[in-house]
Amino acid sequence: MALAIVTPARAQNASDGMLRQVKFDQNLDGQVPLEIALFDEEGRAVRLGDYFGKKPVILTLVYYNCPMLCTEVLNALVRSLKIIPYSAGDQFDIVTVSIHPRETPALATAKKSAYLKRYARVGAGRGWHFLTGPENSIKRLSEAVGFHYVYDAKSDQFAHPSGIVVLTPKGRIARYFYGIDYPSRDLQLGLVEASQGKIGSFVDQILLICYHYDPVTGQYTFAIMNIIRTLGVATVLSLATFMLIMFRRDRRKAPLDRVSQGRAVQLVPEPGSVPAAWK
Repeated sequence: MALAIVTPARAQNASDGMLRQVKFDQNLDGQVPLEIALFDEEGRAVRLGDYFGKKPVILTLVYYNCPMLCTEVLNALVRSLKIIPYSAGDQFDIVTVSIHPRETPALATAKKSAYLKRYARVGAGRGWHFLTGPENSIKRLSEAVGFHYVYDAKSDQFAHPSGIVVLTPKGRIARYFYGIDYPSRDLQLGLVEASQGKIGSFVDQILLICYHYDPVTGQYTFAIMNIIRTLGVATVLSLATFMLIMFRRDRRKAPLDRVSQGRAVQLVPEPGSVPAAWK
């Protein structure tokens, strides 16, 4: 949430200085700290790495008592996920971590219940995790993904950027999606790429050729040059295949032509002679 303080002027300057620290850096291919200690919704001690290993992960950094922006981030994520054919808990997981070190597992449980109801996918409960943790763990994770926020003690609120991060099964940063709108096509392609081929249909693989990830905007753009290259390669392969087929057919045809020509010579008698077989 971006805090706005109007008066007095000194407070305004302080607010401006605080907001300049709020940003979302791109650390593509960076590694998140899988060893950091956190707590799950039941208050059990866990490690971030407990949620990695086999599937890509969508990471969201929010706080559960956020009055506005965090709710918009999670709402936008659910809207996008409901269109994607893949489901949390099956083809990918979601890890939501509170950036407020004083928030409790009870708050995490309430938030999880609300968003599982919104998502309404069978089995999503085993794939969407709402975590809390100590400040040092939260700081290490947020710095690893480039998520810079500032705490305002007077209001007990945070000024923070908005967006989500897609991670590989090994915890490396694959894609960023900024703001509070995550096109379902882009998010689906991001998950397919992050899965390293473990999820996604043949059509998804074709779309990855047609679209190019733009790290500046955090979106996939139509990549016409990729299509041109693909069509060029397909044309060359088609011509090579056609030439190979024709070459093989000519090689098979040549011995038959020689045999048929030889038989024709043998069957035509010389003038004035009668073959022995005709006598």
